[in-house]
Amino acid sequence: MRAVLARRHGPPETLSLEELPALVPAAGEVVVAVHAAAVNFPDTLIIEDRYQIKPPLPFSPGGEVAGVVKALGPGVTGFAVGDPVIAACRYGGFAEEVVTTPDRLVPVPHGVRMEAAAALLMTYGTTHYALQDCARIAPGETLLVLGAAGGTGLSAIELGKLLGARVIAAASSAEKLALCRARGADETILYTPQNLKDEIKRLTRDQGVDVVYDPVGGEYAEPALRGMAWGGRYLVIGFTAGIPKLPMNLPLLKGCSIVGVFYGAFAKKFPQRYAQLRAELVGWLAEGRVQPAITARYPLEQAAEALRLVADRQALGKIVLTTALGRGEA
Repeated sequence: MRAVLARRHGPPETLSLEELPALVPAAGEVVVAVHAAAVNFPDTLIIEDRYQIKPPLPFSPGGEVAGVVKALGPGVTGFAVGDPVIAACRYGGFAEEVVTTPDRLVPVPHGVRMEAAAALLMTYGTTHYALQDCARIAPGETLLVLGAAGGTGLSAIELGKLLGARVIAAASSAEKLALCRARGADETILYTPQNLKDEIKRLTRDQGVDVVYDPVGGEYAEPALRGMAWGGRYLVIGFTAGIPKLPMNLPLLKGCSIVGVFYGAFAKKFPQRYAQLRAELVGWLAEGRVQPAITARYPLEQAAEALRLVADRQALGKIVLTTALGRGEA
């Protein structure tokens, strides 16, 4: 089987596509034949050893895939060879096969394409947990989404609307904002660090936003925090523009909360609640209430190109990699 490998830490261009022996599951493990793998920002960090998960070299990036069960190790129950599944594998997914454990598998709902299934758990799962459990967003509240045209940002627009919020999408180009409006944003901001606070003020009539969803950080964090309503919740999702330093008098003056969103740690600490949220999310996918915005598809051979787009913040929506099996279902 073929896999995209990081043999040393470095940028996407250091990755290689190699032929490896077929995977064999140990006791309690499952081998999944990969059809599609989502490309996420953490994949750009893990290959440079800048992520909290640090697999031993060599390894393949790719934290979520969809495919079919190829082989079961001794003791595995609940799945059968040939079952279509989503695998939240953490890494190893940019390959034609990945090994994982049954607790990281979810059946693909009937009628859902593999590429949509592959693009669900990391971005939508993070956003679902952030809005439902961390922010406890209520119908009628205003949600500001930074970096709104990326895969994570678009999931926040979609789930924010599904949960009854008024959504303001902020992004850095007219093209990106057009995509945000097409995905349901009520208002948009063509932002710079200088104008963000004023635009929030204008669009909320000086009331501020109830929830900020921030996967960007950097220079945008402080003006977004200054634009919060009393009692607001600032969701720290990620740092594609760098880790900000915030004046800690602002939460006091705003009476607001800064809430860290670490979906992986939450899943480990509260597996029952994680399973509940995951089941709800997969149900919404099956019903067509959430639809990942897949804007680009690359073959496995072009994994480095796809990662470079994400690393440079040039990607719109969600990018997926496809194997020969996945392209066969098109």
